[in-house]
Amino acid sequence: MHQPAVNQPVSGAPAGAVSLAQSSPTVGTFRERDGALEWSGRQETLRIEPWGPDAVRVRARLGGPILDGLPGALLDEPPATGSTVKIEAGQGQLTVGGLTVEVSGEGLVRFLRTEDRTEVLAEERAHFWWPGSRLYTAVGGGHHRLEQRFAAYDDERLYGLGQHQHGRFDQKGLVLDLVQRNAEVTIPVLSSSRGYTLLWNNPAIGRVELAVNGTRWVADSARQIDYWITAGTPADGQRRYSAVSGRTPMLPEWAAGFWQCKLRYRTQDELLAVAREYKRRGLPLSAIVCDFFHWTHLGDWKFDPAEWPDPAAMVAELAEMGVKLVVSVWPSVSPLSENHPVLEQAGHFIGTQYGPTAHADWPDKEVASTVQVAFYDATNPDAREFVWSRVKANYLDPYGITAFWLDACEPELKPGFQENLRYWAGPGLEVGNLYPAENSRTFHEGLRAEGEEVITLNRSAWAGSQRYGAALWSGDIGTDFPTLRRQIAAGLNTALSGIPWWNTDIGGFHGGDPDDPAYREVMVRWFQFGALSPLMRLHGFRDPGMPLGPEMTGGPNEVWSYGEEAGEILERYLRLRERLRPYVLDVMRQAHEEGLPPMRPLFLEFPEDQAAWPVDDAYLLGRDLLVAPVLTAGATARTTYLPAGADWTDAWTGRTYAGGVTVTVDAPLDRIPLFLRDGARLPVAE
Repeated sequence: MHQPAVNQPVSGAPAGAVSLAQSSPTVGTFRERDGALEWSGRQETLRIEPWGPDAVRVRARLGGPILDGLPGALLDEPPATGSTVKIEAGQGQLTVGGLTVEVSGEGLVRFLRTEDRTEVLAEERAHFWWPGSRLYTAVGGGHHRLEQRFAAYDDERLYGLGQHQHGRFDQKGLVLDLVQRNAEVTIPVLSSSRGYTLLWNNPAIGRVELAVNGTRWVADSARQIDYWITAGTPADGQRRYSAVSGRTPMLPEWAAGFWQCKLRYRTQDELLAVAREYKRRGLPLSAIVCDFFHWTHLGDWKFDPAEWPDPAAMVAELAEMGVKLVVSVWPSVSPLSENHPVLEQAGHFIGTQYGPTAHADWPDKEVASTVQVAFYDATNPDAREFVWSRVKANYLDPYGITAFWLDACEPELKPGFQENLRYWAGPGLEVGNLYPAENSRTFHEGLRAEGEEVITLNRSAWAGSQRYGAALWSGDIGTDFPTLRRQIAAGLNTALSGIPWWNTDIGGFHGGDPDDPAYREVMVRWFQFGALSPLMRLHGFRDPGMPLGPEMTGGPNEVWSYGEEAGEILERYLRLRERLRPYVLDVMRQAHEEGLPPMRPLFLEFPEDQAAWPVDDAYLLGRDLLVAPVLTAGATARTTYLPAGADWTDAWTGRTYAGGVTVTVDAPLDRIPLFLRDGARLPVAE
């Protein structure tokens, strides 16, 4: 239980408040309220309140009281947590378990470990006179450009912040735009080597600057500063963050297997022929994807009967083979769609401040050129309900389809001017990053209401997407070894951003010639990595491609498409994935119950080993399996670090190494180096 403030209000101050005029050059007022600490001064209100074990939520606003109910990632009610508030000697202090927060008389905030009073993070002034650590620049309509400044630390490493293609694991020194783009996914969760995890609980467009002379979070237009912070190891941070933002559902069993996909199967016959060939060859197949342009018009959300004449028979035959059909659903709507006038008249599209309600150009059937499409407003509960009603009527009810690929859900604006958008939840600059999470919410709410399991495959995400059963993939990326190398850091930072279900297009997306020996090597190495990823999915727009449009397709992209030698290796790793499915599901249960990601940086399990923190080319799949993908052309050996604190057994040779060493092992084309922790027994070798 919280304790009341230790001192009494001075004469003339409101009950529960203390004037600091006598103890500080800046006059401010502290208040304890229901276990929270508030400071007011210079027309600003700052509130710090317990928000889960060893964690607090910090909100600050200029010109009025703290606002509740603004869009964000945190669940409505935090876990019940005791706190202690002290107000004395011109300072305020709030203690929540292992985290203590100090607030100076001028409103500066420091976060300390309760146990030893060491600083984990502190606000920092921009200048000794003005501005302070929190800056509000009016932009009109009660909104401000917000800046939140923190000190920088020379020895700090910073991880998370979603999925990016810059290839850096440690984010220190980077400036990152907080905006959603294809393959660039904003999830503003940061894990520090100093022992804290921080959520910037603000979906506004902006940026974060992780400079050597300070850290600065910027929202281009918002109403208040809002962030959440906890003290502890990165694993502690994942557990606590997922508890307050929502844990992922349990992964459906089928989704732990192999997903087959390409751009694109144009007809029912094409798709079924591929599934039948997998079964004829005796190869494991759990899911196959029906990609875009399967619809009559974009935004009709139903099969085109000219190309998909009998979906019921298709789904039934796939089910007999043990294969799940996954269907692509885009959030954009063509003016040719039967749903366009309904959505427009109901006000269910994202609005615009200037110009028509159109957000991108896109090809559609029955027209020779592109058309101007609009995106439904996923932040509007009525719009979500309408879209789900059409998906239910056209996919779930008649055919039992329950798995959906939510493509282009950033949303994919052309041009990307969020400042021109008007969402139900607020102006585009204030809430724009929220969209992909709300789009996945449409399907989560709909499927749950029908009593169905939930998983959606998403090209974008935001903080909290995981609670809606959203899997993320790394977007439309290249098809070479440097791109493959960058996906390791992308996946690890995604994991540290609270998104456990993650994958890449195996082989990359843009191109790749199945007959090219060099690309076949890329495919083999990528396929090995994919087999040891949280989700395993083969996809891509292979050569020879066709122009974008309803008739388009790419080259073949099945495991037998890459020649006899490569094909045999791919088949071997299909079977390895199948053997590991029970382990993968056990790891997924940890994500569901504890919030620990399946794909783990080495330091998540070994935070005391300083040599584990910079490792950006290997990872743990769950607790027991260390994966060291081969990431360069022509390599036949692989050097990797094995963390101290465990023994590691080469899963292929049986040789055991003491931890805390760097080893070089053989890695011929058919082998990805794998190491078992402390004698773990997993069915790696055939």
